[in-house]
Amino acid sequence: MNKREIFGLSAALVTPFGDNGAVDLLRLVSHAKHVLANGCDSVTLFGTTGEGFSLDMRDRAAMLGAMAGAGFDLPARVYAGVSATTVADAVDQSRLALDMGARGLLFAPPYYFKNPDEEGLYAWFSRAIEGIGAQARGIILYHIPGQTAVGVSVDLVGRLKRAFPGVITGVKDSSGDWPTAEAFLKAHGDLAILIGDERLLARGVRLGAEGSICGLANLAPGLLRPVVHEGKDDERVTRLVELIVSYPVLPAVKALVGHLHGDSGFGPMRPPLTELEPARAIALAAAFDAILSGEQIRKSA
Repeated sequence: MNKREIFGLSAALVTPFGDNGAVDLLRLVSHAKHVLANGCDSVTLFGTTGEGFSLDMRDRAAMLGAMAGAGFDLPARVYAGVSATTVADAVDQSRLALDMGARGLLFAPPYYFKNPDEEGLYAWFSRAIEGIGAQARGIILYHIPGQTAVGVSVDLVGRLKRAFPGVITGVKDSSGDWPTAEAFLKAHGDLAILIGDERLLARGVRLGAEGSICGLANLAPGLLRPVVHEGKDDERVTRLVELIVSYPVLPAVKALVGHLHGDSGFGPMRPPLTELEPARAIALAAAFDAILSGEQIRKSA
């Protein structure tokens, strides 16, 4: 019997912007090639790390088009984030990505109204999936309450996977809470459970998690690959995450991507987010390099 193919490692790809605020498609393609060549199984556009909440339909079409034009196999290698407050916008974002060949969707809940009940969330997701129509596929439900303030419960996942069998294929848990990850794993082992907090990733994989869509994969895909595919602990993963979260996270990741490529052009953010200050970016890069080299581990030993 062939071993079931797991989801693997997907970079929540950063979105480079030029000085004029437009998406820098050349840098986008270059970085996507880099992470895929160095350990990622796929990339996810328009996620949290990619500032997906700041990308309109024209941006999304241009980015998917650039990836396709550069020869990326979208049905095998590219997922697309969906972040919307209205059902109609969620349907439009989804149809665009799926029409252009994306393998699947990372589908966040609506994030403006706080504490909606499960019936309301079930209706919102159901109407969105029904609106996508027959092409709906590869939907990964996105639990990231720290950003959306709206959670995706274990019970809601169960209702949606029963209502849309074969369409709901996974859950990404970015709560950073181990009991929550464990609950998803116990209740929904038939789905691809993805661990967003890299510090919990090896533990999750050993209990059946299928990988991750994460920001650290922009920076250290080779380091994360054995964590995802073998469940191997690596102290450097925890140290890197704790370093990055001690800074404003999204600007820090982009500053480090620029550091890795020797290209500060990866740094700019779209308002209301702002770029990391140069002095802080330099200090961050030095600490990042020290952790990867093992210097921090030796000093603490």
